[in-house]
Amino acid sequence: MDVRTADIVELLRQAGLRPTRQRMALGQLLFGSGDRHVSAEMLHAEATSCGEHVSLATVYNTLHQFKRAGLLRELAIEGSKTFFDTNTSNHSHFLIEPEGAVIDIPSDQISVAGLPEPPEGLRIAHIDVVVRLVKA
Repeated sequence: MDVRTADIVELLRQAGLRPTRQRMALGQLLFGSGDRHVSAEMLHAEATSCGEHVSLATVYNTLHQFKRAGLLRELAIEGSKTFFDTNTSNHSHFLIEPEGAVIDIPSDQISVAGLPEPPEGLRIAHIDVVVRLVKA
């Protein structure tokens, strides 16, 4: 599924973000072909290989802006290793070790039971389940 430039402009505007050149370029890479899990370093390398001149700091800033706007979900999987997921629904993930690839677990293949009641005035926003896989 390819997303047109006009679709990226509209997506950014609906999220309250101005469609700058960098946001447009990174948005096209992130949202241009289905759901993805990327780190800032992965996205920076991809942008650079496409000829886009953008610093790693700009990539980090843009990813966090997209997250705050509700366009991405942040996954802290490996301590200091953070991935950003274009699928913002509440779902779980497989982590394929040692290569560090992240893939979605279909929601009908996992259930979580026995959740505690959150303290008064708070609600559960997401349940992050990461199932780690290794070669058999």
